[in-house]
Amino acid sequence: MTIQFNCPSCNALIAFADRHGGKRARCTACGQRFIIPLKSNESPRTIEPPEEEGKPLPGFYRAVFVGSWKLFVRPQNVTGLVFVAAAVCFKFFTGHTDYSWTFGGFRFQAPTGLVITLAAWGCLFWYYMEIIGATALDTEELPDVYMGGLFGFIWNVMASLLVFAMVLVVVLLPSIIYLATSKKAGVAWHVLVHAGLFVFPMAILTFSVGRDVAMVLRPGYILRPIAKAFWPYLVVFGLFALAWELQLRTSRYGQLINKNASIIALHLFANLAVQMIALIAMRSMGLFCRHYSCHLPW
Repeated sequence: MTIQFNCPSCNALIAFADRHGGKRARCTACGQRFIIPLKSNESPRTIEPPEEEGKPLPGFYRAVFVGSWKLFVRPQNVTGLVFVAAAVCFKFFTGHTDYSWTFGGFRFQAPTGLVITLAAWGCLFWYYMEIIGATALDTEELPDVYMGGLFGFIWNVMASLLVFAMVLVVVLLPSIIYLATSKKAGVAWHVLVHAGLFVFPMAILTFSVGRDVAMVLRPGYILRPIAKAFWPYLVVFGLFALAWELQLRTSRYGQLINKNASIIALHLFANLAVQMIALIAMRSMGLFCRHYSCHLPW
């Protein structure tokens, strides 16, 4: 369920999942801080900004490197961890399957593995954004897993895949334009690609918290926080890049069918370990928002 209400300052329409009722938040349009009401159409209680509003909240590095490991030992996080593990196992064991068949000269496509792989990544992308948003709102535990039944599941999977693809295209747009207009890609192409990937975590953070696609299209929203808090953001990007690179190097069951059980188990463990790093990376994005909100123009 969704709680909808109007900002007490600028009257902008705001919506949060009902599990965030009673938590602190702020309007992405005017910056007004408030307590999220428990029901739709209720007036939120405003919060006066602290005196040290212009200063970052201390303890970012400790929260990332020490506090993040508590995600994997707290009993209340079991549901979220099982959800992630299930998505990983589904795409690991079924990502290679293809039940297409030929009948009378016609080829009937049934790429089961591709569909399940996309669904698994959609679930993971959805949960990544939930983690970022929940952490930014001062939540220390993993968010609840509720996708709204079958139709909600399908919608969230498709929407999450679309959001990640759209954000990736936006940050790589200079590279795409350069490739389309230049006859020689060369070194400049690779530089632009890596620059695009560098700002990708900030773009995903902006959407996960603001929930407005238009915010990702505003360079100031993306580049200003990076410039103001470069070294903390470098930590965020480093964790994201590590998870990205390791994910590209992990194997699927289809590549290991003829291997013995211990080798398969080792590769499955590697896939699960990569997701542990990914969860920490997503939490670090939310922590960046929480600790350096004074640098966020929205």
